[in-house]
Amino acid sequence: MKYRHAFHAGNFADVHKHVTLLACLTALLRKNKGFLYAETHAGAGLYDLRSHSARQADEAGDGIERLLDFAHRHPPTPDSLLSHYLQLVAVARQETGIRQSYPGSPWLALSQLRSQDRAALHEIDAADCAALERTSHGPAAVRVTQADGYRALRALLPPIERRALVLIDPPYEEADEDRRKICTTLGDSLQRFATGVYVIWYPLKLAGERDRWLRQLAAVCDAASPNKRDWLSSELWVHALDSRTSLAGSGMFVVNPPFQLAAELLSANTALAAALAGPLGGFAVLDKL
Repeated sequence: MKYRHAFHAGNFADVHKHVTLLACLTALLRKNKGFLYAETHAGAGLYDLRSHSARQADEAGDGIERLLDFAHRHPPTPDSLLSHYLQLVAVARQETGIRQSYPGSPWLALSQLRSQDRAALHEIDAADCAALERTSHGPAAVRVTQADGYRALRALLPPIERRALVLIDPPYEEADEDRRKICTTLGDSLQRFATGVYVIWYPLKLAGERDRWLRQLAAVCDAASPNKRDWLSSELWVHALDSRTSLAGSGMFVVNPPFQLAAELLSANTALAAALAGPLGGFAVLDKL
């Protein structure tokens, strides 16, 4: 089956991915100087969880909807990352008038960017790209392009702002091929712009596969620059390692992580594990160089 973002919208991996992205955006926004925000696989931007695709999968029930129920019973502190994220979900639902809408990464990013910032969003699927154009809004200059995001990223780096946050979020339908492309794209991007913040989402199922993947990414970081690049991996596991589930956890690999990001993500992920864990429990893992 061809991958469609709507099928998985609002699942636990989306929640983890978007909380991590929001933390990175918030860190870059602390400086007044503008930056480039780029996505390689942007999707439609905004999703209706009542749609046939979303209802067929019903993954949001174990993701955003479970988190909202948990937060109702155990409210996060007002100034926390999770509170900020849930407020944005509420804003998206208020703006659309759809109680079960869910904001994807482009919507979340554009809701935060300022007039001095710039966004470049790439989506190869024509229908999703058209939807993305309709849902893109905010004060930042935005360019939406139907294109292979891996290739398109080359033309954006180095950015004129000399600051950048890049989200690489492929479907992993052909996992080995996507991993190869990610390594090539990350290496090339670090050669072009070594100080950018690069965020890569990856699925988690087998512990051994996860370990090999992190070693690959770390090796790309080391090879791309004479000076070692700082990185961290932020992971949320909602099922046991090596379980028979299709997806046991969600990982985010961050190159050049902003100051204090590790502590903020560990706190948020611990709360997400408590809210979204399966019947055998869940846990958060954070590794960094």
